[in-house]
Amino acid sequence: MVRLLSVLLVIPLLASCTSIIEGGAKPGVTLEKAGPAGPVPAGLEEFYGQQLAWQDCSSFATTGSSRQAYGSKRDVECARVQVPLDYAEPTGDKITIGVLRYKATGDRIGSLLINPGGPGASGMAAAAGMVSDYRKTELGKRFDLIGFDPRGIGASEPAVRCLTGPERDAERLDLDLDTSPAGIAQTEQENKAYADKCAAGTKFGASMLANLGTRDVVKDMDVLRSALGDAKLSYVGYSYGTRIGTEYAETFPQNVRALILDGAVDPAQDPLASLVAQAAGFQKAFDEFVKWCREKGDCPLVAKDGSNTDANTSFRQLTTPLIQKPVDVGDRKLGYNDAITATIQALYSEQLWPVLLNGLTELRNGKGRVLLALADAYFDRDDQGEYSTITDAFSAVHCVDDPRLMDKNALLESAKAYKAAAPFLDDGNPPGAALDSCAFWPAPVTARTGPPKADGIPPLLVISTTGDPATPYEAGVNLAKALNSRLLTFEGVQHTVFLQGEKCVDDAGVKYLIDQTLPADGTRCA
Repeated sequence: MVRLLSVLLVIPLLASCTSIIEGGAKPGVTLEKAGPAGPVPAGLEEFYGQQLAWQDCSSFATTGSSRQAYGSKRDVECARVQVPLDYAEPTGDKITIGVLRYKATGDRIGSLLINPGGPGASGMAAAAGMVSDYRKTELGKRFDLIGFDPRGIGASEPAVRCLTGPERDAERLDLDLDTSPAGIAQTEQENKAYADKCAAGTKFGASMLANLGTRDVVKDMDVLRSALGDAKLSYVGYSYGTRIGTEYAETFPQNVRALILDGAVDPAQDPLASLVAQAAGFQKAFDEFVKWCREKGDCPLVAKDGSNTDANTSFRQLTTPLIQKPVDVGDRKLGYNDAITATIQALYSEQLWPVLLNGLTELRNGKGRVLLALADAYFDRDDQGEYSTITDAFSAVHCVDDPRLMDKNALLESAKAYKAAAPFLDDGNPPGAALDSCAFWPAPVTARTGPPKADGIPPLLVISTTGDPATPYEAGVNLAKALNSRLLTFEGVQHTVFLQGEKCVDDAGVKYLIDQTLPADGTRCA
């Protein structure tokens, strides 16, 4: 596909001063024109220099979780940034990106954009949740904190919509564990139906799905950078957000000021190999949880004879009965899939280990309230049964970002390797090789392939955690090497760490963002 944003087709512009436009705005709305700033790709001038209408965030919050995160916050403001649906046709259909801002309180350097990962997570909600701690740091004085919902996600319009709330509830109880030929065929039929529903339920249909990937998100982010008045980008990306940061550095190397990439996705790793590596990461985190759990005294992860051995077996003895008999939780049920999802959710951070212990203890006693709540948090389901876009967007972005997995022999070998790498997740059925929904996706893959190449960028800061279950440590090592950037190692068991209270990491990251001074080579924090 033609890449319109060639670095050769730009109109150089100086960073402009912000102007507050009096008159013409609705009550409670502040019109602000801060761009264009920095280079502007030819044909995109109207987007790079657009006026933003900042206002109360309540109308941007559309789900229970977003209303809780920022719907009633008074210290943030929100706006919509207009971008082309298809950058190859900038005069065609337009879509909007939801943006949330907490303004710097001191000697302002510029904007600091964040993305919490997913793909599919809301940057607006994440930024709002960070404000109380962010304002206490030097960053709160020097940078406007900017959270944005990538295209198709959250408050951005149109949003990806595949399943209704009741359909998602039913999908969570649909196990798809039958790996017989008939079971595989049924699973593939369901996956194709899901892909069709995504095209049917999303405005602009297949055209929206085709322009939803990281390739287009980074172009939106450059429009946002300019519209905010920043000649160069300062950015913090967590998890999948590191892929956005990497892609941005490749696409707009001349526009990079400072990027922190925390919890790296290795862009050069084969998707199946990445999946197996993640399984091993969660097994490692599970093993650490078991050690902690057994020190508590009444840990449910002991063998039926009461011995302190083989926690993998003990976990399976707790969870696999749910395959045949889900546990009633009010008018809902806790099924096997949700018990596994809940466990994975809790393994992302040691802070959730006590919650997981309570949930597994409940399950031992025939109850499922806590585990169902953990699974609901993972899927971002509120107590009214309403879901955010995170799960549908997760699928939609992967389907245009990653190579299609069509080789059933490779899928089968990967399934075997996954079970071997994470025995606590073995459901007892033979490995299977069903094609996923991406095999039936009504849009092509649009992402770059191969190792990242971002010549001419300043050194970036990559943070990697030794016991990260979701993005293994070596991925960060590889990304830092590929980008010729500095690696900061954190010794711990959690997924991402920057601005989460670890002083050693936070001090290094804050110093880098403010004055672009990197920590010493080989720095480790614990």
